[in-house]
Amino acid sequence: MNASDTQPRLIRASAEPALQGLLTAVDAKAPLAQRHLWLIQFLIWLRGEGLSVADVLRRLSSLADALESQPQQRDALGAWWLELQREVDVRTLLAEHGFSQHSAFLSAFSERLRRKLLPATPETRDPVELFMLALNKPFDAQWLAAIDAPLAQRLLALLRPALQMPGAWRTPYVDAITFCISQVRAVGFTSEVRMRMPEPGAGAQPFHALDLDFDAVRAALEASPSATQAATLADAVAAFRARLEACRAAASSVYAGLADQGISVGLVFRLRELRERLLRIRELLDIALSDNPAHPTSRLMARFVNVSAEQTSVRSLIRRNSSLLAAKMAERHAETGEHYITRNRSEYRDMLARAAGGGAFMSLTTAAKFAIGALGFGAFWTGLFSGANYALTFMAIQLLHWTVATKQPAMTAPTLAARLKDANTDAGLASFVDEVTHLVRSQVAAVLGNLALVVPCVLLLSGLCLLLLGRPMINNDSANHVLGSLTLLGPTALYAAFTGVLLFSSSMVAGWAENWFVLHRLDSAIRYNPRVTRTLGAARADRWASFLRDNISGFAGNISLGLMLGLLPAFALFFGLALEVRHVTLSTGQVAAAAGSLGWAAWALPALWWCVAGVLVTGVLNVSVSFYFAFRLALAANSVTGVDRTRIHAAIAQRWREQPGSFFRPVKEGPLASG
Repeated sequence: MNASDTQPRLIRASAEPALQGLLTAVDAKAPLAQRHLWLIQFLIWLRGEGLSVADVLRRLSSLADALESQPQQRDALGAWWLELQREVDVRTLLAEHGFSQHSAFLSAFSERLRRKLLPATPETRDPVELFMLALNKPFDAQWLAAIDAPLAQRLLALLRPALQMPGAWRTPYVDAITFCISQVRAVGFTSEVRMRMPEPGAGAQPFHALDLDFDAVRAALEASPSATQAATLADAVAAFRARLEACRAAASSVYAGLADQGISVGLVFRLRELRERLLRIRELLDIALSDNPAHPTSRLMARFVNVSAEQTSVRSLIRRNSSLLAAKMAERHAETGEHYITRNRSEYRDMLARAAGGGAFMSLTTAAKFAIGALGFGAFWTGLFSGANYALTFMAIQLLHWTVATKQPAMTAPTLAARLKDANTDAGLASFVDEVTHLVRSQVAAVLGNLALVVPCVLLLSGLCLLLLGRPMINNDSANHVLGSLTLLGPTALYAAFTGVLLFSSSMVAGWAENWFVLHRLDSAIRYNPRVTRTLGAARADRWASFLRDNISGFAGNISLGLMLGLLPAFALFFGLALEVRHVTLSTGQVAAAAGSLGWAAWALPALWWCVAGVLVTGVLNVSVSFYFAFRLALAANSVTGVDRTRIHAAIAQRWREQPGSFFRPVKEGPLASG
């Protein structure tokens, strides 16, 4: 006999004393907490070191051997099992595990937070809480799924004497299905769900008879077995399954209207719960109809272990139920982003012109920033007025149809992410690389257009101040302070990356605001509400409704970005954090103002050129950080996976080697010119 033959026997022999001690300690008359603690100790012994599924299966086989050879211990364990079923309602576990006890998203959020932060007690009659306390290791899902049908049936047979009737095992599954049906019908009948169905009057019809169809299945299961009854059961099950599918289709029809009606995270939460309860009903029905329920039950318990991890994950709840909102935000940003990507010479020139207009306007913002700082307000009020200055600037540039370079990445990233879906084919990869060149070229044009006009315009304003007021825009002390704070030798790079995060955050606010506007149908309310039309007149109300529908996203994003740029440094200062923002166009304007104040001598100062280097780094980090977060969100929202990054990088590198100029200016002919 070799070592491999003796290893299972050695493991079994070493486990037998511990198993015998556990079987001796089982006591059906012990207090509730002690009985549950025995279950936890038994599972700790069963897992062992949690490394080998085969080891767990051998221990289960040892348990079966011990119970078969020791009737007294088998009866004691059977009594304990019967008491566990009497005290802890297994039907609740089957019907409710994995679902929130609350019907609202915020309530589910607080429930998960409680489960995550507060310890659980074994002195409980809540089967879900006991299950999560006892089977709380990822390894538990592995060995539960690995239990084969013979072993599962063998273990069930050893516990069967504790059951009152041969068919009593089916009752918890049937009752659990009934509980799930009540929850499904409750959600299906809510006005929020019904009114979003294509036909609100008829859409909820499948939910009406769901319980009646299952009553027919229950009656057939409880009837005496016969050939006729078997046919009746088959017909009832078929009708019930068809009804479940009709309910699923009715719930799915709600999703189709979310694009135009706006997305509610609470509604998405209810729809996901409804769909998953329908799947749970199917699982429980399959087990209830099975002749050997032990094996599918062990697999269901394995899935419950994985569900337990989800039950305490706040991040998972937010991610799953906000995924549609993220997808819609990414989709709307992609639609907007199309306008920021230039694909030919005409569009490229238009981008330069619009960016130049934005840069010229930002020179006024720079002057206003220095004026606000000169008034000597406290940190909060300076931040508030500066934020209002930025917000008004961004809104004015939006209404004038100009552009600010740093606003583009969060909008163009979803457009690029959508192209990745087809990047696994040669044609799709070529199209994606084309889009990369278009996007880089457009971003370069926007930055150049902003900076090319903000510098001369700021210098012009500084000259006008000198001509009209007898002094430049800022004095020499302020100019030296600007050169000392914007230099690359300081924390400029860190502040620029932080500003990139703010740029991405403002795009999220923009997407949320647009969804909120659509969800509450405010454009329709402005257009048709009698009080509004009496005040504005029908024609003006219609124009206001269209105007706000087209611009609400931009207003929300610009206002939020402006206030964040102005106020966050003030709030950080309150907590003792020297946190500032670095926006490439505003920083360029400030450096130009400092140079205009110091005169021609400034061009010989190393500090000025370190600031120029800081501006370049600021531009790169503003754009890249904002783009990175928006791109990651778009990838998740569009479910883009399995992309060959090495192949994509090689294709982009090849384009750079062959046509480097295409990344900076449109080519005269070829695929890049036409897109």
